[in-house]
Amino acid sequence: MDNVQQSIKDPTIDIVQAPATSPYTICVVGLGYVGMPLAYNFASNGLPVYGFDISQEKITHLQNGYDPSHEVTKEQLGSVDITYSADAAIIAEANFIIVAVPTPIDGNNQPDLRPVEAATKTIAQYLSPGSIVVFESTVYPGVTEEVCLPILEQVSGLRGGEDFFVGYSPERVNPGDEEHTIDKIIKVVSGQTSEVCDIIANVYSIPCKAGVHKASSIKVAESAKVIENIQRDLNIALFNELSLIFNRLGIDTHDVIEAAGTKWNFHKYHPGLVGGHCIGVDPYYLVHKALQVGHEPRIITAGRAINNAMPGHIAQEVIKMLIQAHKKVKGARVLVMGLTFKENVNDVRNSKVGDIIKVLHEYEIEVYGHEPHVDDDVVTSVFGVSATELPPKEPVDAVIVCNRHKQFEALSFDELCGMMRDVQVVFDVKGMYRSAQKGSGVVYKSL
Repeated sequence: MDNVQQSIKDPTIDIVQAPATSPYTICVVGLGYVGMPLAYNFASNGLPVYGFDISQEKITHLQNGYDPSHEVTKEQLGSVDITYSADAAIIAEANFIIVAVPTPIDGNNQPDLRPVEAATKTIAQYLSPGSIVVFESTVYPGVTEEVCLPILEQVSGLRGGEDFFVGYSPERVNPGDEEHTIDKIIKVVSGQTSEVCDIIANVYSIPCKAGVHKASSIKVAESAKVIENIQRDLNIALFNELSLIFNRLGIDTHDVIEAAGTKWNFHKYHPGLVGGHCIGVDPYYLVHKALQVGHEPRIITAGRAINNAMPGHIAQEVIKMLIQAHKKVKGARVLVMGLTFKENVNDVRNSKVGDIIKVLHEYEIEVYGHEPHVDDDVVTSVFGVSATELPPKEPVDAVIVCNRHKQFEALSFDELCGMMRDVQVVFDVKGMYRSAQKGSGVVYKSL
């Protein structure tokens, strides 16, 4: 196309000249932490945008200028014109439909495609000729063309590749990240044909100012998304395993990382809990597909096993620390600070903090939770613990700091210790208080 220029910095990135206007009307299906920023960014660049979500409560919040995912501010919502609805008929108003619904795993770590299949069936009922449907939900290679496309054809009665077209553009929204926003990141796009890929690239180039990368096929784009998170999962697993080794050797893992990080080609990761709905979930999608084609992905599954074992390890270490401090385990009062799946977000889905709490409860330990980013009733209903403010009304025997929330960074080590009775016991998952605790006499550990 004449309006495509190759980036001087990276020849694989297409910097597409965004058209002044677009013949496409956008409908974003699924208005969570991925869909809502997409809808906002398209609307803020002047495109007509509709937003559909099955949750009427969420729609009502958005209509009142509040984004439950906290990814778009009240001021931003007030600055754009987006039509929201829980009535699927609104999809018929658009000819460029973006699917941004969750793709979780089930209790057996198998891909749960029910949300994306349900969304696809709904879209098909309102699909008009000439439309393009772009999937952003994380899937294994082949889902768009082998699962979603047949559903669209069967329900709509239209033919894919003739009457309508599909594409895939992996989401790259990092919850709570104010730096790598949609307008500042390179967007990967793909289409059923090269011509459709060009159209999708042009549409996405409107909000994605950093440029778009045209993948050679839909399966390539699907695969790229999966391995982005598998790479992080495996690297964190490596550092988690290193922390287990160094813990036995009496060596501070963070000191080791700092020393190794002085080498120019050392990639610095840190041990921690791997939860949420991306890094802790997406690897299972590729594992599922790999097993289908007869390959056992040993490294991927080994990384998952290590990361899944870390909550149990932390809980067992806290029990040992209580014993070391000459405290009774049964009936001990333990405060868990930071229950969301990562720092500075309000998302508790697949938070591995729950696994720590589960083990502590097995030892009949009284667990209290403090999470500044969610309501107390969420702490109680999701994690089965009593919510508490800081400091708690009654002193506790131990504190586990799971997340490096901004609110916790403002809390001094002395203030933290002041919440405990007798010998203080602190398990500091992120190593926030490593320096402050030295020489304090506190029973202290971090990963």
